[in-house]
Amino acid sequence: MYFACDIHADVSCELQRGFMTSKEIFRRPAGLVLLALLGGNLALAFGPWMVRSADVGPSASAFWRMALAVPFLFLIAKGTGKPLALSRQALYWTMALSGAFFALDLAAWHIGLLQTKLANATLFANAASLLFPVWGFFLARALPNRLEGFAFALAVAGTALLLGRSAELSTETLIGDLLCLAAGVFYTAYLIAIMQAREELDNWVLLAWSTLATAPPLLLIALGLGEQIIPQNWTPVILLAIISQLIGQGLMVYVLGKVSPLLFGLALLTQPIVSALVGWLEYGEVLTLVDGVGAGLIAGALIMVRLAEAPAKA
Repeated sequence: MYFACDIHADVSCELQRGFMTSKEIFRRPAGLVLLALLGGNLALAFGPWMVRSADVGPSASAFWRMALAVPFLFLIAKGTGKPLALSRQALYWTMALSGAFFALDLAAWHIGLLQTKLANATLFANAASLLFPVWGFFLARALPNRLEGFAFALAVAGTALLLGRSAELSTETLIGDLLCLAAGVFYTAYLIAIMQAREELDNWVLLAWSTLATAPPLLLIALGLGEQIIPQNWTPVILLAIISQLIGQGLMVYVLGKVSPLLFGLALLTQPIVSALVGWLEYGEVLTLVDGVGAGLIAGALIMVRLAEAPAKA
């Protein structure tokens, strides 16, 4: 999901700050920035493979992803020249709360992707891109416009198709889908909790503190679920930390503010494509026509949400 959606898997376009002119919305990024954007998404897309390969529990693998990356992220943050200490006591509480939500997000997603198709898990993990604007409507006490409303309708239809298909396969697959959807909800809560900190902290400092705050709750979740914590084979969890948290998240932080929200959102759609390819080649997960239509509807909804955001930021 993600920046955080290894989004969840796991970066959200909402982490970008400020406003853009109409020319900037569709501006053409430099070649290096575009490569970084695609490379970050590809790195994040391979995270679920490492989770499935690890010989520890799913929440434990998420813990190691964070814990192993923490010292390196703080070194990078220090290299930016920005102060590492949080300026206000309230920010520490903000980090603690956001870390708890992020931990629930990653735990739900990691558990879910063990039970459903990788493509489904990655698509549902990006649900925050659709859910976060709902929070904006609530704050503004406004209804979505036609494009946004149509996008949400497409997302609901696509989700219903994928859930229906999963229910036909097995109850376990359906539960996996629902857990990945829950991960999107928790990631939306994480975005809301960390909104103020995003306005005050440098992106690298924010990523370092967010990663640190997420590790302890993940360890508690793993212990509470009785998962194996210490790996016999360290390779998968080390690769998960390097590929997802350092390379994937690092590249996404690098491109923040350098590409338009629309391009950022479109690039996120490479993740389910790569995940579907990995699922097919490594685990024999074949997507049916119904899966393809459902995924296409959700992808279309994500694109429409980005298109709807663009004029608002002009």
